[in-house]
Amino acid sequence: MKPVTAIFAGAGLLGVLLALSAASPVSAQLLSEQTAEDTTKAGMEAARTCTRCHDETSEYPVLSILKSRHAVMADGRTPFADRACATCHGASLAHMEAPADGAERAAPDIVFSSSGPTAKHDQNAVCMDCHKGSNRIHWQGSAHETQDVACVDCHRSHIGDDPVLAKDTQADQCLTCHKEKRAEIHRPSSHPIREGKVACSDCHNPHGSNGPKLLAKATLNETCYDCHAEKRGPFLWEHQPVREDCSICHKPHGSVHDNLLVTRGPWLCQQCHLAQFHPSTAYSGTGLPGAATPSGAQQMLGRNCLNCHTQIHGSNHPSGVRKTR
Repeated sequence: MKPVTAIFAGAGLLGVLLALSAASPVSAQLLSEQTAEDTTKAGMEAARTCTRCHDETSEYPVLSILKSRHAVMADGRTPFADRACATCHGASLAHMEAPADGAERAAPDIVFSSSGPTAKHDQNAVCMDCHKGSNRIHWQGSAHETQDVACVDCHRSHIGDDPVLAKDTQADQCLTCHKEKRAEIHRPSSHPIREGKVACSDCHNPHGSNGPKLLAKATLNETCYDCHAEKRGPFLWEHQPVREDCSICHKPHGSVHDNLLVTRGPWLCQQCHLAQFHPSTAYSGTGLPGAATPSGAQQMLGRNCLNCHTQIHGSNHPSGVRKTR
C-alpha cells in the first residue's frame, strides 16, 4: 500500500480534498472550511498591501473597487476571493519594492490601460479568464477584437457602476468611437437612445456575433422584431422588402425623414413601384392644392402613399393585396 504522502504528491489541493472526502467526510469538510478561511485571509492581506499606497490620495486610487462585484470575497468567482489585486495585475513584486532614489517605481506585471506597457491582447486574456462564454462566446475574431480594442477601452472595473453597462450612459461610451452614429441619433427621427430608453447593446453585441454589424441576432430583421413584433408576420399579403431587410426602407440610427425612412415618400416607394399606370407619374409636388393640376395631391400630403396603403408592412385582409386594408 502506498503511503499517504505518495498518494497526495502532485495531486494538488483538489486531490487532497477528494481523497479526504472518500476517507472521512468530516475531515474533508473541516479542511475545506479551513482552506477557504486561509484563502480569504490571504486575499484580504493582499488587498491591504495594495491599498496602503493606492488609497484615495494616490495618483491611481483604487478603493472604489471595494464597491464593485470584483471585490466580493465571499464569491469564489471574483478576483478578491483569490489573490485580490494580484489575480488580475500579477504578483508585481518589482512594483511593490521601493524604488531607488530618483528612479520611477516599476509598473505592475499587467497594466490595464489603452496606452500602457501591456499589450491589449494580454490585457484581454486576463479578463477572458473569467468573462468567457455567454455573450462573449464570439469575442475571438470579432470586429472589436481584430481591431485591437481592449476591454478597458469600454469598461471600468474599479468602480461599482460601470457606465457602459447602464442604459442611459452606455451610448456615450460607444459613440466615442462611432462618431457617425452620434450624428445620426441627433437627427429629427431616431430611436430614443439619447433619452436612455434604448441602449446600443439592445441591438448589438459588442463582444461578437454570428450576424452582420455585431447584431444581437443572426439577421437585422430578427433584431428589429424583438421590439417591433407586429411587423414580423407571416402575412397573407407580404411586402417583399419588409421580409428581405428592414434597412431597405429604414435607417436604424436616425434619419431626417419621418419613421426613420431612408428618403421621403413618395420617392421612397417609387424607387420600386414605377408601373405603366399608377404610380407611374413622378409625384414631384406639382399637384399640391392651389396648383393648376391637383391630381397628385393625395399622394403628396400627410403620409403620402400610406394615405391609401396603410398596411405597408403586410396585410391579412382577404382584399389586402395592395396593402390598403
